[in-house]
Amino acid sequence: MSVFSAPSVTSVPAVFFSGFVHLVERLADLLEPLFHASAAAAAIVLFTALVRLLVHPLSRAAARGQKARAALQPRIAELRGRHARDPEKLQRAVLELHAREQVSPLSGCLPSLLQAPAFLLLYYVFSHSTIGGETNGLLTHRLLDAPLGDRWTDALAAGGVFGGAGLVYLALFAVVAAVATAGYRLTRRATAMNAAVMNAAVMNATAVNTATVSPATVSPAAGGEQVPGLGAVTRAMPFLSFFTLVTVAVVPLAAALYVVTSTAWSVAERALLHR
Repeated sequence: MSVFSAPSVTSVPAVFFSGFVHLVERLADLLEPLFHASAAAAAIVLFTALVRLLVHPLSRAAARGQKARAALQPRIAELRGRHARDPEKLQRAVLELHAREQVSPLSGCLPSLLQAPAFLLLYYVFSHSTIGGETNGLLTHRLLDAPLGDRWTDALAAGGVFGGAGLVYLALFAVVAAVATAGYRLTRRATAMNAAVMNAAVMNATAVNTATVSPATVSPAAGGEQVPGLGAVTRAMPFLSFFTLVTVAVVPLAAALYVVTSTAWSVAERALLHR
């Protein structure tokens, strides 16, 4: 047997998770005079805010990208009128336009993707009773009467919908519903504004191309997608915030706090950046 042994593959993740547990515990100690038994929950909200601050520059860039895409609508409408009878050529021309103007149709997804590791970190830590071979002390912390490692089903089993933990979840569901409604209205308003810009651009393109193309050929319904499949995603976007209700119900309470805080931040950020 060799005197030297390779480092354990799992040692680095274990140290990382243990370090995160100690970080949350230290934050909870600092916040304990203000939040008492719910200090760890407040620490998770603070952690979420720090993550969102780090991602904020990308969110600003995504907002600029959205405005740039809106500015391209008249030129896309012109391409639609020019290539109305050749959908494949139209799609290539639109993609080339985005590439030439350095505008990514999917740039708005990057901030959400970069937040995924933070959510998965919380989910992992609050789903395991031991971290790095040590007892996970974070599982002893609560938000009022609800343990941070429990789920909604645990709250229902412990005291029902109107038990101590159940009431915590009812409050979270109410916050999520209010935030989702605000997000839905913002998305619908933005979609309506984009549709108005597109319709005006299409009408202008139709007027220019009446010699070769009929208005019906270049109608928005016939070819409104800038990128294949993007139209279906756009139609579903207003309803995505409501899926947060399902997430909050099935993940540990600590991860649910991250989701609720991050979703509320997103809605406030969108209202600020797109005003």
